[in-house]
Amino acid sequence: MKRLKSIAATTALCIATLTTTSAVAQDGTALPAQVTENYDQGFRLGFGINGGYIFNEDAADFALGADARLQYDLNKRYSITLTTGFTNVFVDGDDNDLGFIPAKAGFKAFVWEDRFYVLGELGAAFAVTNDYDQTSLLLAPGIGYANKYFDASLRYEHYNDFGDGFGQLALRLAYGFKL
Repeated sequence: MKRLKSIAATTALCIATLTTTSAVAQDGTALPAQVTENYDQGFRLGFGINGGYIFNEDAADFALGADARLQYDLNKRYSITLTTGFTNVFVDGDDNDLGFIPAKAGFKAFVWEDRFYVLGELGAAFAVTNDYDQTSLLLAPGIGYANKYFDASLRYEHYNDFGDGFGQLALRLAYGFKL
């Protein structure tokens, strides 16, 4: 049942993302210059904090972390990202918490007013605490809002190889700037 909730949440997020992308892709109008000036081609760096709700209640309670994201803007609508940091998953009971370093590469597409975006990331999570010796595949689709300095996003992350596998719904708040 808990795994079903995780699959349902992932499916709902994917459908919402695809629907939003399709609806906005139909609009061919140009955006005013003042809206698009924040995303000129070049590098951006952002530092964020993350909090997450774990869907598999047998695996853990919640997760907290911090990250750094390097973003290269291909044009005003599309960017590639590299993200790393540290996340601690607080485990129930007598088991030790799981701390890991995520390493993700992604693609970000601004779908509305060059401020609202969808993001897909793929990478690995390297366990580094409490004698955990695992590396997990990490999948992370998300949606967000960004302006010149602030970035807020909501994403689903799935870890295949930690325990029986689990997912989290994470909120990221970040400060970013142009390099």
